[in-house]
Amino acid sequence: MKRRHVHRAAVALGSNMGDRIANIEDALTEMRKKVTVLKVSPLYETKPMYYEDQDLFINGACEVETDLDPIGLLDTLQGVENDLGRKRTIDKGPRPIDLDVILYNRERVQHERLEVPHKLMHEREFVLRPLSDIIPDAVVSSANNGHDSNRTVADLYLGLLARDKTMSPVTQLTPRLPLIRSTDPQKPTSLMAILNITPDSFSDGGLHTANDQAHLESTVKAFIAQGATILDIGGQSTRPKAELISPTEELQRILPVIKAIRQMPEADNTAISIDTFYAEVAREAVAAGADIINDISAGVLDQDMLPTVAKLGKTIVLMHMRGDPHTMTELTSYPYGVVDGVAQELAQRVQAALDAGIPPWRIILDPGVGFAKNQGQNLELLRRLAELREYCTTFPQLSGLPWLLGTSRKGFVGKITETPDPAQRQMGTAATVTASIAGGADIVRVHDVAEMAQVVKMADAIYR
Repeated sequence: MKRRHVHRAAVALGSNMGDRIANIEDALTEMRKKVTVLKVSPLYETKPMYYEDQDLFINGACEVETDLDPIGLLDTLQGVENDLGRKRTIDKGPRPIDLDVILYNRERVQHERLEVPHKLMHEREFVLRPLSDIIPDAVVSSANNGHDSNRTVADLYLGLLARDKTMSPVTQLTPRLPLIRSTDPQKPTSLMAILNITPDSFSDGGLHTANDQAHLESTVKAFIAQGATILDIGGQSTRPKAELISPTEELQRILPVIKAIRQMPEADNTAISIDTFYAEVAREAVAAGADIINDISAGVLDQDMLPTVAKLGKTIVLMHMRGDPHTMTELTSYPYGVVDGVAQELAQRVQAALDAGIPPWRIILDPGVGFAKNQGQNLELLRRLAELREYCTTFPQLSGLPWLLGTSRKGFVGKITETPDPAQRQMGTAATVTASIAGGADIVRVHDVAEMAQVVKMADAIYR
């Protein structure tokens, strides 16, 4: 039997026409039919080079494994480009998809159709930065003045004479909304409005029901007018000791709401998030029009959740929690501190999501304030959020991902401010929202949308 030779190659990904992220995701889907995609980098929005009279690009990179030779791989990639509508008119001009062979093993390839390593990669930050995210130690072989020169991808990236300081990893909630740029110091904070369709939530149980369409539509219109760009719909309470309901009952509560919102013109530019830990609920909710899955267990409570979200091609919020709503209050021991514990355990869940096929630009993190944390730990997370965001040096899985903070009306706020009624905790919540934004939060999840929209505007003006 003839032995199969397996090669590793790096492929650059780019798009600046149409739904750019969808184009890259479609290209990866087609590539997976011909090669094994091992790693995918974060995506970056970048300015065009060479031919500058065109729209901004989305760029990334992936590492693949293949038995194709370099020209065979090139043919395969160009076939994908053609299938996705690329027409070669202007050299380095606009294109729905651009796939380039950047590296092939440690080989140098000189061919009339292909040069590897890519001859311009040394000057392209939009190539080197994504490559350094996934294969920083890969060796780039080149010839300088007739002599071999071997440098790593990381060395080449660090050696760039000029860098684009505006480059930030991007996350897509929905094509209807701007991209989130998690490391951009001037990023605006997104407002997620809580819409619980539950009889037993700790703060607003019974306030909204699928049966009262008029009240529901009035509430949604108000949230959007007040500044919410994300509606987080919950069909099951996750307060401490809450009784769990079945996926069927959860779907009965939320599906009519999703469908009603999607029929509202006012919600055309609004993302719908579903607060669930059931894969079945995620699947049916997305089919009805949802954009985001907000899973308090980060895929732990239903082992089908992560592969389901990967197949759906949607964005997931991975929240840190231990146990379930019945047991989490007893699981607050963090031997190395709550910040280190949250970072380590979230990094494990991010890796599980990546392994399941969810790309980096479809992941949002939530430290889980109020879930498996006591009052002091909740305060420490808020106080040290900026430090938590920097744990990417220890846990690279966290690098460049956006963070969501949900502190609204929670029990620790009530205890500190001595307000037993959750509906009266706006001022305490405002302080936690401000602290979240000061620490770098990208999204805040709130009940009192009008009031917190003002807090967000003020905090953004101060800290952004």
